Amino acid sequence: MPCPAPVTIATRPSSRPMARLLRGAEGTREMLQYARRMPTDKVVAAIDAGFDAARETLEHLVRIPSISADEHHVADVKRSAQVTANYLESCGLEHVRLAEAGGSPPAVIAEWLHAEGAPTILLYAHHDVQPPGFVDRWTSDPFEPVERDGRLYGRGTADDKAGAVAHGAMIKAWLDVTGALPCNVKVLVEGEEEIGSPRLAEFLGAYAAELAADVLLLADAGNWNVGTPGLTYSLRGLVTCDVTVSVMDGPVHSGMAGGPVPDPVLALAGALASLVDAHGDIAIDGFWDDVRELTRHERTRLDALPDHSEGLRRAWGILDGVELAGDPSVSIFERLWFRPAIAVLGFDSHPIEGSSNQIVATASARISIRVAPGQDPDRLAGLLRTHLERHVPFNLHTELETHEAVPAWTCEPTGWAFDAAERALLAGFERPPVLMGTGGTIPFVKPFAEAFGGIPALLLGPADPGSDIHGEDESLHLGDWRNLMVSEALLLSELAAAPR
Repeated sequence: MPCPAPVTIATRPSSRPMARLLRGAEGTREMLQYARRMPTDKVVAAIDAGFDAARETLEHLVRIPSISADEHHVADVKRSAQVTANYLESCGLEHVRLAEAGGSPPAVIAEWLHAEGAPTILLYAHHDVQPPGFVDRWTSDPFEPVERDGRLYGRGTADDKAGAVAHGAMIKAWLDVTGALPCNVKVLVEGEEEIGSPRLAEFLGAYAAELAADVLLLADAGNWNVGTPGLTYSLRGLVTCDVTVSVMDGPVHSGMAGGPVPDPVLALAGALASLVDAHGDIAIDGFWDDVRELTRHERTRLDALPDHSEGLRRAWGILDGVELAGDPSVSIFERLWFRPAIAVLGFDSHPIEGSSNQIVATASARISIRVAPGQDPDRLAGLLRTHLERHVPFNLHTELETHEAVPAWTCEPTGWAFDAAERALLAGFERPPVLMGTGGTIPFVKPFAEAFGGIPALLLGPADPGSDIHGEDESLHLGDWRNLMVSEALLLSELAAAPR
C-alpha cells in the first residue's frame, strides 16, 4: 500500500457547522460557550454515527506492521505515523506534525487550543506495536484485521492503535456537532513505546512547550473486564537484560569433549533457575530491600476487590492443574501490581532442528524484571548481574547488557481530575470504574507527569483481560472501544466544568 501524502501543517478552513457561522476571537468564544452547554447526547450520537469510519481507520493502521523493535520495519513505523497524522488532521486537529528526537521513530503531535480559560489535556497513545510472535499460532493473519464474536483481531488492535483512533474519533464528534472543544487539547501518539521509549528524556526536552498540559489522559491501559471500565493508578516498571555465557571459541564434539568441557546451556539454565525460590518469588540477594509497604488506601482498595484468580487463569490460558507462582498468602492483585517479578523472555542456543553431537560454545537469555513501586530499576539490574556472575558455574565468561530500566509509577487516585474521570466512565460504560493497578509498564507516564509538576495522569484504555496484548490473537472488544470514545468525550466536558 503506497504511503499517504504528507500531512499539511497549516490549519485548513473548517467546514464545521458552527465554524461556518462564527469567525474571529468573538466567534471562538461563542463556539466554546456552545460546546460547554451543548447536551452531550448529540456528541455521543455523532460518535455512534462515525464509528464505522473510525473502525476503517483502525483496520488501515493494523495492516501496517509498525514493529519498532525490528529494524526491517523502520519504513512501516514511519508509514504508521503518517497515516495517524493524516487521520488526526481529518478529525479537525491543528498543527499536526511528525516529531522526532535523538533518532527516535516518528511520533505525531497535534493540538486544538481555543478554549480560553479551560484546562489543557494531553491525550496520549502509541502507534508502534510488538512483533507478532509465533505467526502460526494466530487464528488469522496478525496484520489483517478480522472480526469474530464482537472482537477485532490483529496486532495493535488493543495495544494501542485503538487508543489513537479513539482520541481522534471523539474530537471529531465534538467539532462536528459544536465547532469547538470544551477543553484545550494536545495529542501525542508515540512511536517507540514498545521498545521502552529509550529516547523519551530527549523527546520531552525537545518538545516541552508543545506538550505542556494540566492533565494527562492516556488511552493505553485496560478495563477490569468486558463492560466494566478501569481507572489505573499504578504501573510496574521494567528492566530488560541479555545475558550470554561462553565456554570456548566454537562448538566441540560431545563425545570427544563431553565431561570435561562445561555445557553452557546447562550452566545458564541452572543460573536462571536460581533466580526464584520454590514459590516462584525472586531469590536475588537484596532484591526485596526497597519494596515498600502498601499504603492504607492501597490496602483498602485491594481488600475490596473480588477474587479474580479463576477469571485470570482463563484469560491467560493456564492449563488444568498448573499452580500459579508466588507466595499464596499474598493476593493475586498485590503480586501483579505491587510486587516485583522476573521472567525469561527468550533463550538462544542451537535449535533442535539441525543439531548434531556437539557442545555449543555459548548460550544466551533475555531476562525481564517487572519493577515494583519504590524500587530503583538500575539497582535491580546491578543485583541481577552480581547474582548471575555468582551462580554461573565453572567460571564461564558472563556478559550482561541492560536494554531498558524504567521505574514504576503510582499515584493516589483522588482529586478533581480523577473525580471527573470516574463520572465520565460511569456515564460512558453505565458501570462505575474499578480503581486498579496493572503489572505492565508505560514508560511515558512517570517522567511526563513529573516534568510538568506532578500533573494528574488518567490512565484509561481499550484492552481487557481477554485482549491478549503482546500475545497471539490480540483483540479489541468493539463495544468497549465505543464506550471508551464516549467516556473520553464526556471527560472533556467534565474536566472543563470541574472546580480546580
